[in-house]
Amino acid sequence: MPRRGERRRDFRHDDFALEPVRIGVRQVITPDAQGKKRILRFDPAQFVCRTLAEELADEWVEYIEVTARTTGTASDHRQALRLFCEYVDAHLPDRAASASLARAAPDLAVVLLAWEQSLPANWPRGSTRPGACAANLRILINRRQQHPDRPLAARLGRVAAQRHSLAWGTTQELDEFSRKDKAALVRAAWDDVARIRNRLRKGWEMAAAGGHPAVHGWSRMPDLLWALAHRAMLPLEMYQQISFPLGSELAALIPDNIRTEGPYCGMRGHALVRSLLNQLYPNERDLHAFRVLLVAATGHAPEEVTGLTEDSVEFTENGIRLTMTKNRARRIHHRAFSRMDKVNAVEHVREYADRPRLEVSAIVRQLMEATAPLRELYGTRPAPLFLQGTLPPNWQFTVSRGRLRLFGRWVKEVGVDLDGRADIRRLRKSVKVEKAIAFGGRITDIADDHHEETFRGHYAQGTTLRMISGQVITTAQQSWFGRATAGPVVLDAAAEASLVEEETTPALRQLGLSAEQVEDLRSGAMEMGVTSCRDPFDSPFSRPGDLCTVAPLRCLECRNAWILPSHLPQLLLFSAYLEALRTRLSPVHFQTLWGQTAANLAAVLAERTEAEIAAARRHTVEGTATLQLPLAARAEFDA
Repeated sequence: MPRRGERRRDFRHDDFALEPVRIGVRQVITPDAQGKKRILRFDPAQFVCRTLAEELADEWVEYIEVTARTTGTASDHRQALRLFCEYVDAHLPDRAASASLARAAPDLAVVLLAWEQSLPANWPRGSTRPGACAANLRILINRRQQHPDRPLAARLGRVAAQRHSLAWGTTQELDEFSRKDKAALVRAAWDDVARIRNRLRKGWEMAAAGGHPAVHGWSRMPDLLWALAHRAMLPLEMYQQISFPLGSELAALIPDNIRTEGPYCGMRGHALVRSLLNQLYPNERDLHAFRVLLVAATGHAPEEVTGLTEDSVEFTENGIRLTMTKNRARRIHHRAFSRMDKVNAVEHVREYADRPRLEVSAIVRQLMEATAPLRELYGTRPAPLFLQGTLPPNWQFTVSRGRLRLFGRWVKEVGVDLDGRADIRRLRKSVKVEKAIAFGGRITDIADDHHEETFRGHYAQGTTLRMISGQVITTAQQSWFGRATAGPVVLDAAAEASLVEEETTPALRQLGLSAEQVEDLRSGAMEMGVTSCRDPFDSPFSRPGDLCTVAPLRCLECRNAWILPSHLPQLLLFSAYLEALRTRLSPVHFQTLWGQTAANLAAVLAERTEAEIAAARRHTVEGTATLQLPLAARAEFDA
């Protein structure tokens, strides 16, 4: 059931008419990651095993249409189909023309197994592609045997119905950016946005101050910008009218590597007109900064951010409300971001005192202002927010959705030195990690834009969360270990005599003893048989407020125990009791149950002198000292 703010829908877009193709060519229409329709074609006539290729291609077309797969999945299945047909042509040169899924000869089951074993050699070690290709082809073959009217060779059907023997390979998880790298990216993005807005503002101001170049001349930048802004002429017509060499103002727009070219000015002319258009319209490089800021501010996936349109934005009194679509998850998320949202504005204000915080509403407003002229030229409504203006080699100015490639090049150009791979998805993971810390690890709140299983399998593997989890586990282990290994307080004869002195009472109170507990220790009222106890109702082995249930067997492991010299005879008797247990129990069993007690007892006895131990043994021999143990200590039970 969808959570609050989520809606499900069928993400299959209306199909458009297929273009006419050659006879026998199979084709499918699939949506890509941005929801745009793509046409994929497969021509069986390219292979000698044309009959086999046609049979598999028909299954491919039907499978993609029925399951509504995306372009990436459809392309993967087509790749497996093509590789298998090429393998059949190469290894059955004389019988490839007669190969068919319905015929027993040639035996395609043997060819299928051999083809699968040859796949790992085509990719790097540990790649997931060989296993995926083998699985994709078996899916197509298995679909055929599910239809009774489509014959399939019995042996091939049995082999294809089983799992392939290839390893699935491993993928390398992207680690999140460190806080230092993330802060550097955000600062660089804000600086870049400021430069972009300043460039576009100056460009439109110059265009407003110019006029038609046919009247004012072809050598002034304001006039050329006016012509481009008012669509008075095509870029190619402008290039044909500009005379070279250029003035210093226009020459500065041409990149250095092109400015130094030879006398042929075609490339320089194209670069000049492209640079003039960049003074009015943002290009693909400019959009990287806005995407970095929106991913860092919202925490949503890059494709959700770049998929925003005019209808996806609703400004409110306290911020903004976005409708973001994740095509691969087939989900629509409605998210409201306020100006004072501490979760989304995770960076400190003092780090960005000279620019806005990571407020989604401010970033979206600046993006919409920058791409407003392009949205007016875009033919479809609602227009995307991430639009770019490009000038291809054919000189036709084009307004298209920003593809935002070459993120690593943008990172280098803005001067950010990142640790590791420059991938925008790492920024998304950084925000998810910070959100996990802010919410205290509540997965239901963290995984608000995907499934909880996705967070556990993907985002929870980040270095920061692993370190925090390790610190929590270590702290808990040290706490329990400290409680388990905290032994008793041992007093010698001088310390025992000082219990009756008034001036030592403050020192004893610093050890956690109240006046009543000090008096009980003096009088022996807290005698437990082997040691004295500071408070038998505050035992670490029992619930608070309950009387200790493990005394005196666990007193030597208890932090409440106080050992006085008068306890030495009972300690010797208890040592004999432990030695008797050592002879009856296995070493592992004894160490598990009594190892810590035996170690603490040995440490206490080691501090006593031979004379003290001899005197204590006389008390045990004469019978004046006895060891009182519970009945459970005298009985043995089967586990």
